[in-house]
Amino acid sequence: MKFDNYMILDFPSKSANEAFARSAVACFAAQMDPTLEELGDIRTAVSEAVTNCIVHAYPEKLGNITLRCRILKDNVLDIVVKDRGVGIADIEQARRPTYTTGGAERSGMGFTIMESFMTTLEISSKPGKGTTVHMRRKLQRRQ
Repeated sequence: MKFDNYMILDFPSKSANEAFARSAVACFAAQMDPTLEELGDIRTAVSEAVTNCIVHAYPEKLGNITLRCRILKDNVLDIVVKDRGVGIADIEQARRPTYTTGGAERSGMGFTIMESFMTTLEISSKPGKGTTVHMRRKLQRRQ
């Protein structure tokens, strides 16, 4: 698919990098002139995706997270967050609200939040190989 601009970031699964990823995507998306609401939604979805990598993909060690953003035609922001961690055995179960493998302190709402804030959400995963979260957000065109 043809794109107007892109960025790729690779970073370790340290919790401090969640804010970095969220801010980097917001700065990249700013060139599309999003509304504050759109920008907030994008930041939240990226935060959830990266946090899932940190908490669930690499529960007992550091690993690598890859974040790719592209600007597609028709004012669409395309975001991919990928890890090479433990993977998800049952994606449908993981997408159910309140399901979590992260213990009692986790709400289990990550995928639900991503889906509600983005135009599309696709998840692919292989146990022992990692997970890829592919999100798109169609932004309004300002007059």
